Amino acid sequence: MRAKGFTLIEVLVTMAIVAMILTLAVPRYFASVDRAREDVLREDLYLLRDAIDKFYADKNHYPSKLDELVTEKYLRAIPVDPYTKSARSWVPVAPEETSTGMIADVRSGAPNKGRDGTWFKDW
Repeated sequence: MRAKGFTLIEVLVTMAIVAMILTLAVPRYFASVDRAREDVLREDLYLLRDAIDKFYADKNHYPSKLDELVTEKYLRAIPVDPYTKSARSWVPVAPEETSTGMIADVRSGAPNKGRDGTWFKDW
């Protein structure tokens, strides 16, 4: 009677096929994760800047803190930066005239570069 099971050659061939498939799939997976994070960062910056602009249009001054956008119902919550994983890492940019408020723009606090080679802090 012959024992049931796989031979060492069959297992090695199967492992080689799985390894080849993984060498093709894993780089694409990580590239798509990075692309998604970058897209989320762009969207978060757009939403924050849009809320700041609407706040200024309604009140004729900029907010003093980002939390003011939430308390005044311009945002439900401050978005989380996908790279720093914190809602407190946003870097506020003051307007040229400080008498109009404290935050006229916002930038990411992430120390990384985007796909196009620009720093996230410059977006």
